[in-house]
Amino acid sequence: MEKLLICLPYFSGFGHTRRIAAAIAEGVGKSARLIDVEVMTQDDWAALDAANAIIFGAPTYMGSAAARFSQFLEEVDTRWEHGLWVDKIAAGFTTAIHPSGDKLATLQRLSIYAAQMGMIWVGQSDIGAPVKPDMPGVNRDGSWLGLMVTEQLGQADDLPAEDLATARRFGARILLATKRWSEA
Repeated sequence: MEKLLICLPYFSGFGHTRRIAAAIAEGVGKSARLIDVEVMTQDDWAALDAANAIIFGAPTYMGSAAARFSQFLEEVDTRWEHGLWVDKIAAGFTTAIHPSGDKLATLQRLSIYAAQMGMIWVGQSDIGAPVKPDMPGVNRDGSWLGLMVTEQLGQADDLPAEDLATARRFGARILLATKRWSEA
């Protein structure tokens, strides 16, 4: 089997999204490549085009993905026109300071975007407490479309360890789905 490449393009206004992207990358392992959309290079664009999977990440600001990440999505128009990302695995994650914070709207935007690109969307699968009391803190926001993280403002560790662990598990899920899809 070919060496897998899973790219994580993200925008991070205050560092939270970057930290979640890094935790997801840990779950993906050596196949992961983090891409900060604010400082993209031609090598980054080439990596995205060659990737087996792309995991999109943006904070939710004012009810949708941050404007800078939306700008990145709009820069991909020729890739859509030529079908360059068709049949790649896709997933997404977002952060916000409120438990709802309209994070679902961001994940919907990312999944619709992936559908328009002809990509195969993979959502979250972890079921935590209260359904599974032995899994406290896993998937705290109960999101299935993608990974949601609620920042804990005013706390010394504003991203709980449980959310970082869920992010690593999400990365491992995307890796597994990418392996399965790549073998088909």
